[in-house]
Parts: sequence; structure tokens; C-alpha cells
Amino acid sequence: MFDKLEFIEEKYEELGLKLSEPEVISDQNAWQKLMREHSEMTPIVTKYKELKAVKQGIQEAKEMLRESDEEMRELAKVELIELEDSIETIEFDLKKLLLPKDPNDSRDVILEVRAGAGGDEAGLFAAELLRMYLRYAERKRWKIEVLNTNETGVGGIKEASVLIQGAGAYSKMKYESGTHRVQRIPQTESGGRIHTSTATVAVLPEVDDVEIDIKQNDLRIDVFRSSGNGGQSVNTTDSAVRITHLPSGLVVSCQDGKSQLTNKDKAMQVLKARLYEMELNKQNDEIAEQRRSQVGTGDRSAKIRTYNFPQARITDHRIPITLYKLEHFMDGEIDEMIDELSTFFQAEALKTLEAQ
Repeated sequence: MFDKLEFIEEKYEELGLKLSEPEVISDQNAWQKLMREHSEMTPIVTKYKELKAVKQGIQEAKEMLRESDEEMRELAKVELIELEDSIETIEFDLKKLLLPKDPNDSRDVILEVRAGAGGDEAGLFAAELLRMYLRYAERKRWKIEVLNTNETGVGGIKEASVLIQGAGAYSKMKYESGTHRVQRIPQTESGGRIHTSTATVAVLPEVDDVEIDIKQNDLRIDVFRSSGNGGQSVNTTDSAVRITHLPSGLVVSCQDGKSQLTNKDKAMQVLKARLYEMELNKQNDEIAEQRRSQVGTGDRSAKIRTYNFPQARITDHRIPITLYKLEHFMDGEIDEMIDELSTFFQAEALKTLEAQ
């Protein structure tokens, strides 16, 4: 670890010198790129300098222990204890700072929610999950744009896609991908029996055009009339768009926009995000054993969380953690769960780093 820190500090100083060079300053793109890299290193270098200062202080305190003055030796003992106690904390902070950054953490998010097993009840649960995430996004003051909704007709949804834009959106929501299970008594259940239904959630990082190259010949684009709520123009024009990516078989529909062009653009956004995720999954499969740790594969087919309404509890099966605040949770107050998940996966990443 210390060899790596020395290398980072040297590179940091070199970048600092480059940033003051006239030819770099005159090229704003190059300057911004170097500045971003320099800024990312600053917390690591600052903490490493703190560590070196503490080690220097320990060395000086040990030398003071050899002084003939009793009072000086006592002061040195106290200082040595304080400095040695701080070493462990600083080294732990450095390990966290050295963890590889997820390149998608700063991206916006395309959230997809789909009803799973359970008929109408699954559709109702999917709609409640969607509302939960939208309320969470509103609490974060993130921008929300509905891309597509397919309703069931009884207040539920078959599927929905939403673009969520805001600082750290993907870093906060990325652990929500998976199968969510609900246990409760449906309103239509006369015998009072608890039913189990599911919904799936996908959290996709929005990608730039330059990152996904889609050939026009690989696309089949169909238009059709929109259905559901949407004003007078619905069911009067072929404004809804369905795009099929022939090589992968992915199909994306969008009908919530006011025009065919708007729906096509939104559908392409979703398609790019899904193709990008497929590529990421291929890469992740190659190092799956390193990432599984103690929490399973993380595949979307895996049950990640249970919402038990009779007991007012939410249990995440990956950590595990159980919260007894279901009403507040379903109203978008999910920060505690998200923070616990982030802390856990960060700890698992630290274990992997220490084992290397």
C-alpha cells in the first residue's frame, strides 16, 4: 500500500506542475482533465501526508523518551500514546480512499420497475415501489422524467421506466437492483391469507452517445398508438415508439412523450443504457468470483429484499438488516437502508483489497 501511496504523491506533484504550464492552461480541455485528476488525488495525498507527519511525531516522541528530564519524558509518553492511537484510524481512512472508484457513480439513472409473480397484486406492488423511489428522488431534489409506463388498469403497473438526474444518483441507487418480494393480505382476499408477490427493479447508469455505438441497420423501429392516460392526443396518432435491437433481441417501448420524435429519443436512451449494462455484466462475469464475497451473485433473479406488511418490516437479505418502519420506507425514507448497504459493500471491498 505504501509503495502505491508514494507513487500517487509523486504523480500528484507532477500534475501540480503541469497545471501551471502555459501550454496546458491555453488548452482548456487538457487543463480540465488534469485538474479533475489532480482533485481526485487530493484527499489521498492529504491523508498520506497526515500519516507521514504522525509517524514523524512518533519518532520524535521516542527520541524524547531518552531525555534526562523526567517531565519531558512524561510528556513524550502521553504524546506517543495519542499518536499511535491515531495511526490505525488514518490507515483505515487511506484504505477507503484507495478503493477503486465505480466509474458510473456520478452518472444519472434510468430506473426500471416491472411486476413479477403474483398477478394484479404484483402490479400494485410494482406501482408502490415506483412511487417509493420517486418520493426518494424528490427528497434528494433530483430531476425526474417518466420515460414509459404500462398500467394494469387496477391501479398497478406492468412496467415503468424513469430517468432520474441528480448528483450521486447511481451511487445511491445501484444496490436496489434485484427482485423485491412483498408479503401481505390483498384487498380481494376474503379468507385473510397472506399472499406473496414480487417485482423486479433495474438501476441502469445513463450513458453518453460516444460510449455505445448502435448501427442503424441493427434497429427495427415500429410506431403505434399510445394507450392509457395522457391527454387528448392519446389514441389519435401513432406517437408511441417501439425499438428492437436485432443483435441482442432487446425491445424498448416509449409512449409517455407528446410526439413520436420525443418517444424515439427516450426509447434510444433506455436502449443505450441496457446495452451498456449488458457489456458491464459481461466484464463482471469474468471477475465474478472476486465480487461475490458473502452476498451471492447479485443477479437480478436473486431475491434481495422482503416487505412484510403484517409485521411492518423490511428485510434486506444481503446484509442482512431488518427495519420496522414500513410506512415511512414506502414513502421514500430509504436512506438508512441505502447507507447500510453502501457501508457493507465498501467493507467487503476493503477485505478484498487487504487480501491482495
